[in-house]
Amino acid sequence: MKTKALRSGFTTGACAAAAAKGATLALLNQKKMEEVQITLPRGEKVAFELNHCEFDNLRACCSVVKDAGDDPDVTEGAQILAEVAWTEGRGLTIEGGKGVGVVTKPGLEIPVGIAAINPVPRRMITQSVEEVVKLDGRGIKVVISVPQGEELARKTLNSRLGIVGGISILGTTGIVVPYSEEAFTASISQALDIALACGLQEVVLTTGRRSEQYAQRRLALPEESFVQVGDFMGYALKECTRKGLSKVIIWGMAGKLSKLAQGHFHTHVDSAEVDIDFLAKVAQSCSVASSPKAVNAHQFLTLLPQAHVVEVCQKLCLLAAQQCSRQGEGKFEVECVMNDYRGNLLGMASCPREEFTS
Repeated sequence: MKTKALRSGFTTGACAAAAAKGATLALLNQKKMEEVQITLPRGEKVAFELNHCEFDNLRACCSVVKDAGDDPDVTEGAQILAEVAWTEGRGLTIEGGKGVGVVTKPGLEIPVGIAAINPVPRRMITQSVEEVVKLDGRGIKVVISVPQGEELARKTLNSRLGIVGGISILGTTGIVVPYSEEAFTASISQALDIALACGLQEVVLTTGRRSEQYAQRRLALPEESFVQVGDFMGYALKECTRKGLSKVIIWGMAGKLSKLAQGHFHTHVDSAEVDIDFLAKVAQSCSVASSPKAVNAHQFLTLLPQAHVVEVCQKLCLLAAQQCSRQGEGKFEVECVMNDYRGNLLGMASCPREEFTS
């Protein structure tokens, strides 16, 4: 059966730019707008339906309902509003209103104290407004708001990143690609930048939310130290190398760590399945006479003789640490920690900083 192609959507930044253009046209022409066309950063021209439009002689407000396509975006269906008003000053100013977060920690693209409207969306808003109005000798202010923004932000990592009071207005292309690897890796890089900006040289890379929660209970480290990397451990390690971190703790469960121990740094099942034969060889090296028949790493460990579980887990952690150290070119200390589904520690091992020449 042929798989249906996933539908792309639009970023909050593109929606904000469209709403701002609609409001500007309504203010200028004193006419209700139903649709506008904007130009995305790569040159594509896209039409947006305006969900709401009201105006008077001094101000106008339009909104766009966010369509994320087939991407599981928390902002899907959110209303992105832009209010445009004449000001006494000159030029264009862009501010955040209700439901748009404010940056409170260094390390992001936006300075502390400023609304979390990223640079590309700001440029898109500016371009969209300037396409329809010349600001010679007069000023105009654009306020972007998201009525549900504060509630939606609770489902994101914004509080971890130091963005309080709402969501961020994001997007570098204007397009949301469903299940985008680019979006996930960008969030990893951003989280590492936050850690560095907070003066941290040690980070904890976790393979999922549960592992992160277990790590946070045991490690007395600032919240900014913890970075969820999902299946993109290879990318995260390369970013740690590039950004000059001094220590990386990798915290996860048996399946993911066994893949790292084999040198598989993209750990999704589509890229690398758990290799039971590999686990059996590790067990044999720990003097386990015969390895259990298992369908996954968790079951493999539960079926091992109890006296050998810790040794096998320690060995897996050591192999994973060595592989991850090589992936990071030996430029930082690596420690790997394994827990089970209940958060119990199964093993840990470290590899010191030692730059590899081959």
